[in-house]
Amino acid sequence: VDAFTLDPSIGEFFLSEQNIKIPEKGNIYSLNEGNHLDWSEGLKEYIKYCQFTDKESSSPYTSRYIGSMVGDLHRTLLKGGIFIYPENEKSPNGKLRLMYECNPMSFIIEQAGGKSVDSKGMRIMEIQPNHIHQRTPIYIGSPQNVKKCIDYIESNRAKELEL
Repeated sequence: VDAFTLDPSIGEFFLSEQNIKIPEKGNIYSLNEGNHLDWSEGLKEYIKYCQFTDKESSSPYTSRYIGSMVGDLHRTLLKGGIFIYPENEKSPNGKLRLMYECNPMSFIIEQAGGKSVDSKGMRIMEIQPNHIHQRTPIYIGSPQNVKKCIDYIESNRAKELEL
């Protein structure tokens, strides 16, 4: 993954960074915490894990949320961590669009060594679209962060099935 920066004085883009690799793990999580009441229990537990002080896991993590997927993922690409836009009761299929929001960003993050999945752990790039405006939840960023988050969600889902 290469980055280009616009030089407005000449109206041209120039190569500003080459061969960008996302860190395997970061200590930044990014999601709209204003919606925490609508999250799954597994996601709530993961965010508690991120907020807990533990020197071994680089916790507490830093919460950063711009509200723009591109801006948040640019930071995640460079510094590591995870960007989350989950499903909830009001939007059971998530809010971001698969074809023109999630797929392009997933392609870039995966090319840089990152991971991008839905709440069931399926790669975003492998979801077969049913229509152009299809929506999906997304968990995207450093491989270790995404795996840990999905592990919390799946573990909680398994507990709910046992009940």
